[in-house]
Amino acid sequence: MVISKVVYSGELRTIATHLSSSTEIFTDAPPDNQGKGEGFSPTDLMATAAASCMLTIMGIAARTHHLPIEGTSVEVTKIMASNPRRIAEIHCRLTIPPIELDAKQKQILENSARTCPVILSLSDEIKKVIEFTYL
Repeated sequence: MVISKVVYSGELRTIATHLSSSTEIFTDAPPDNQGKGEGFSPTDLMATAAASCMLTIMGIAARTHHLPIEGTSVEVTKIMASNPRRIAEIHCRLTIPPIELDAKQKQILENSARTCPVILSLSDEIKKVIEFTYL
C-alpha cells in the first residue's frame, strides 16, 4: 500500500504528500549539510517520528487502562555522526503531566513508549536514551 508521494522541489527540499489525507510536509537540509534549515530535515523527521510513535502507543495503553495522559510531551534531541553521516543518538525526554499514577501504571506507560514500532525498527547502532519525568 502506497502511503505517500515525495517530490524533490529543488534547493535540497522535498514535499511529501500523505495520499489518503492530502496532508503535506516539507523537508529541508540542515545548515550543516548545505541546507537552509528552514524545516525538518529527513533525519529530524525520523527522530520526531519516534517521539510521535511513543506517544501514540502510550495513548493506546492509556485508553486501555483509563489513564488521562493528555498533555504528555516529548522533547527530542538528535545527535549526528559523520563518516558515514548518520543518526548516532536519539534522546527523548517524556514529561507526564500531574496525574495520579501508581508504579504499575507508570511501568505500563514506560513499556509502551520503549516498545513502539518506530523505536523497535531503529538500528541497534543508534543509541536511544529515553527518560521519563512525572510532574
